[in-house]
Amino acid sequence: MHNNLVYPLLRRFVAASWVSRRKAPGQRGQTRELYSLTPKGKQALLLRLVDFTEKDAASADSFRIRVALFSILAPAERARILDSRARWLAGRAAVLDNLAARMTLDSWAGETVRFLRSQLLGEEKWLGNLRKLGKKVAA
Repeated sequence: MHNNLVYPLLRRFVAASWVSRRKAPGQRGQTRELYSLTPKGKQALLLRLVDFTEKDAASADSFRIRVALFSILAPAERARILDSRARWLAGRAAVLDNLAARMTLDSWAGETVRFLRSQLLGEEKWLGNLRKLGKKVAA
């Protein structure tokens, strides 16, 4: 992310008390700004993470950022997010299967549909691995 995006956001987060800022010496004698998430910031982050809509379920990035932060979410929230993504994947697979069944696809289109279908299968397998990991962590 560009500095013109990061620092205005950090200023807003500090103003909202989501992030604290302190000065510290840098490695080359300069003064550095260090930022830390506050308890209020963690609560705001949690609220945004658990707000996982159908639109979010359709977004690989929205899903993956939540998976990366699963350690701070409750098991029930993790399961709900995984279930939502699984439903979206199933719907997407149905669309691709319907497309392949109802249309005559040339070599390129057929290859594209096969590739997209293989991606879905790979992610479905990953969801199963995430569910297993969730059970291990809970044990």
